[in-house]
Amino acid sequence: MSLKIILFPCLSDNYGFILRCTNTGQTACIDTPDAGEISKQLQTRGWGLDYIFNTHHHPDHTGGNAALKRKYGPTIIGPKAEETRIPLIDEAVSEGSIVRLGDCKAVIWDTPAHTAGHINYYFKEEDVIFVGDTLFALGCGRLFEGSAAQMWAAMARYRDLPKPTKVYCAHEYTLSNARFAQTIESGNPDLADYITDAKSKRDGGLPTVPTTIGAEIAANPFMRADKDAVARAVNMKGHSPEDVLGEVRRRKDSFRG
Repeated sequence: MSLKIILFPCLSDNYGFILRCTNTGQTACIDTPDAGEISKQLQTRGWGLDYIFNTHHHPDHTGGNAALKRKYGPTIIGPKAEETRIPLIDEAVSEGSIVRLGDCKAVIWDTPAHTAGHINYYFKEEDVIFVGDTLFALGCGRLFEGSAAQMWAAMARYRDLPKPTKVYCAHEYTLSNARFAQTIESGNPDLADYITDAKSKRDGGLPTVPTTIGAEIAANPFMRADKDAVARAVNMKGHSPEDVLGEVRRRKDSFRG
């Protein structure tokens, strides 16, 4: 595996990711939540920055674009459908586009739902996907600009990935998501095990990211919106998975547990 991934917390609950091709030394970051912290991580290692890979336009994902562009001159790549909303974008990409980082390559997935043009970066050969704010550990993103049907389409697509695929989501929301997930599938033993592991990690000051596709298939209620237990929990037995997901998301939006 020639892709090295550096994960670090920033802002209140974001994660930053620096990617480096170990064969060529080319370096990128996934989104720019905190230009200062990203610069610190790069400087500590004596690295430059060749690329910024933006997933969507929200300020906690693009807010450092300008400062990092000034300092390092990276090529900024972002979603075609949000091209006018990504600061200083150089290259717009969409479904099926190939993005290269040295010897590593990512295929772009269009995953509209959280925002209208949200994209993911899937490094198939490394079994890694960067999902921005579409998928979270035990959760999914809010439907700010898209629909429940779009979010369910993304969840179904994730489920087709190999179970060991590592999922790098952009926020540390796991314990909050876990409290909500327990209101949906309290009898799910995989969820109970997931929560035990997540609590242990957080108690030890460790991130719960990355998660895996297999773990989310087993325990994430949004990934399981086609399961009878999830539909029954929200009084929607017999409804479509997208309608069930929409109701689960509506409940999560107002959850204060």
